Amino acid sequence: MKKWKIASGILTGLILIGLIACNPLGEAEEVEELVKVVKGDLTVSISGSGNIKAVSEAELTFASGGQIEEIFVKEGDEVSQNEILARLNTDALSLALTKERVALTKGQVDLTKERVALTNKQVALTQEQLALTKAQLAQQTAEFNLNNTLDKKETLELALFNAQIDVKTAKKDLDETQDIYTWPEIKVAQKDVDKWKAYVNYVVEQNLPAATVTYAQARLTAAEGTLDAMINSYDTEEVAIAKLELEATEMTEAQAQKDLDKLTDEIALKELEVESAKESVEQAHQSIELARQSIELARQSIELARQSVEQAEQSLDQAKKDLNETTVTAPFDGVIARVSAEEGDTVTTAMTIVHAVNISSMELTVEIDEIDIPKVELDQETIVTFDALPDDEFTGSVVTILPLPEEVSGVMLYDVKIKLDIPEGFDIKVGMSASTDIIIDRRSNVLLVPDRTIKKDDQGNHVVMVVIDEEITARPVVTGISDGFNTEIINGLREEETVIETRIKR
Repeated sequence: MKKWKIASGILTGLILIGLIACNPLGEAEEVEELVKVVKGDLTVSISGSGNIKAVSEAELTFASGGQIEEIFVKEGDEVSQNEILARLNTDALSLALTKERVALTKGQVDLTKERVALTNKQVALTQEQLALTKAQLAQQTAEFNLNNTLDKKETLELALFNAQIDVKTAKKDLDETQDIYTWPEIKVAQKDVDKWKAYVNYVVEQNLPAATVTYAQARLTAAEGTLDAMINSYDTEEVAIAKLELEATEMTEAQAQKDLDKLTDEIALKELEVESAKESVEQAHQSIELARQSIELARQSIELARQSVEQAEQSLDQAKKDLNETTVTAPFDGVIARVSAEEGDTVTTAMTIVHAVNISSMELTVEIDEIDIPKVELDQETIVTFDALPDDEFTGSVVTILPLPEEVSGVMLYDVKIKLDIPEGFDIKVGMSASTDIIIDRRSNVLLVPDRTIKKDDQGNHVVMVVIDEEITARPVVTGISDGFNTEIINGLREEETVIETRIKR
């Protein structure tokens, strides 16, 4: 470390020289001054200037053409968001809206009717399905009854056949009654009686038809008569018995034939009942198919009605939209800058009616050169002043850094947009000139020295010339940020120490 010893007189002389010396030729010269190391705040910023613009600005038009009925604002009026500013004549559109509402209501009623009709047809289908089930049950019952009747026919045919045999046998027996019966013949007659007793018991136990029972009892009576005649040897009685037996068998045959004929008629009736039941089942199937087709048609009608309702809803929405488009509303809170039409004018969608701006939120665009632009970041704080209001400062923030530069006199400049909110009570106009300082860095309560007190030694390190006990010492320091006038000292100096500042004077 280098040290220089100087007398106080010499030091004082240096200070005086720095204060009063001048060059009669007007050339620049170095002047040294003593300054104190102090604490303070330091802010590093990048400056720029430009003209103020409104962040929110809109040229408002009608969404549909027509005749202006009313304009509710004038230039300079303050308006709120969604406030109606102007309106077209709405008579035709209001009528159209009413018609679309009526059409929608009618479509909804028709849709409800079609749905009710579908429900009724579904109920009808259920009823037809129930009728089919009943018809199928009736067919099964008729077929069962027919089969039972056919089974009886076989029994009656057998009874008739037996009766016919018995008649022939009785006729033969009558012819043979003239002969004298022998003991073997009596045994045969006794067996015949036993046989017919057993048969009578059988038909009674089996609950066979009445004709069969009658026939069995008649045969038993005849057999008993024959046996009795043989035993008593009365030929005339045997003849009578044979005649009775013949009559009985003929009666049995007649009854069997009658029963068979009656059953045949009953079978024909049962067959008709079966055919009728089959026809009822087929008709039920056809009715179900028709009911299903009717339901499908009802569903198609519902779909058409639903489409009609949707179309009516769309038409109603369009009518509402058309009616809403007959008004111009404020898109934000702001001020009316210009009114470009009058009541009664016929306008199109391309014509501007009202020009609105939001002056509570302003935007300043400044140009930053390519050297400083890397230091600028979004949301950085800014301090803005207006040429027209030099004593007032407004805070803002960086909101946009445009990536494409513009070349001006060989220098690449980038646009940076700064948004600032204007407090109430300040009459800031769009287009005013303004300057801004974009805060790059900030320190509070740090050691500060003038930039001209800092030099570099042979190794390129920062040093300052410190005065201690009338000696000048070159002391290395660690520097922080600088605003171009003062530099932050991080290490190497203490508050209230004295350092030498070299200035250039002419």
